[in-house]
Amino acid sequence: MNFLIRLFVTAAVAYGLSIILKGVHIPNFIDALILVIVLAVLNTFIKPILVLLTLPITIITMGLFLFVVNALIILLADKLMDGVRIDGFWWALIFSLILSVASSVAYSLVEKKSY
Repeated sequence: MNFLIRLFVTAAVAYGLSIILKGVHIPNFIDALILVIVLAVLNTFIKPILVLLTLPITIITMGLFLFVVNALIILLADKLMDGVRIDGFWWALIFSLILSVASSVAYSLVEKKSY
């Protein structure tokens, strides 16, 4: 249940960002939901391989290269989907940064704290 809530919150944030960012085009909420599912799959299977392959440059840049890896994952999801369009690397980088922060904040507002 927690995973589904996180999925819907992230999809809502992604759809909202597509309205704000002119280089990110997500036509409707269903496409945003599919994008989030594709990103979850790519982050599970492809991202660990990319992180391992780019470990030397990640160490040299003190972890900042992971932002590039996140943008590449967003661009790969864009290529795998018909409805979503990202206008370039920089838009993917901005989208990934804001999506991470905004979805974390939104999820913390939705999440029930059990103490």
